Amino acid sequence: MTTAPYDDQNIFAKILRGEIPCFKVYEDEHTLCFMDIMPRTDGHCLVIPKTPCRNVLDASDAQLAAVMATVKKVANAAKAAFDADGITLQQFNEAAGGQEVFHLHFHIHPRHEGVGIRPPGQMGDMDVIKGHAEQISAQL
Repeated sequence: MTTAPYDDQNIFAKILRGEIPCFKVYEDEHTLCFMDIMPRTDGHCLVIPKTPCRNVLDASDAQLAAVMATVKKVANAAKAAFDADGITLQQFNEAAGGQEVFHLHFHIHPRHEGVGIRPPGQMGDMDVIKGHAEQISAQL
């Protein structure tokens, strides 16, 4: 079974082109980190490569290296920004693996002991999300 081709009309591709706004946390030459607008934890953000790839299964080693370097940087900043006890990373591959947006992305969730992850699909308060982006950015 072959992987479907990359769809340049996915929401993250549109964010990269500036067609859809986002609350940017961090950006470098190869990656972008922005807030999830349906946050499952306070500080829930996403790291993506700036170049096309569906997921880990078709990503180049260079794409993965760049994304993981940003994941580490932002995860440490998010842990500090929210005085979190830990970090949960999530990454899904293909529909059967739970992937919904077919552009490689890692979810970063600051976590506190005894506090669960909220259910998916609930739109967050944009003012709160913007504030969370600023808190994480301030740690970078």
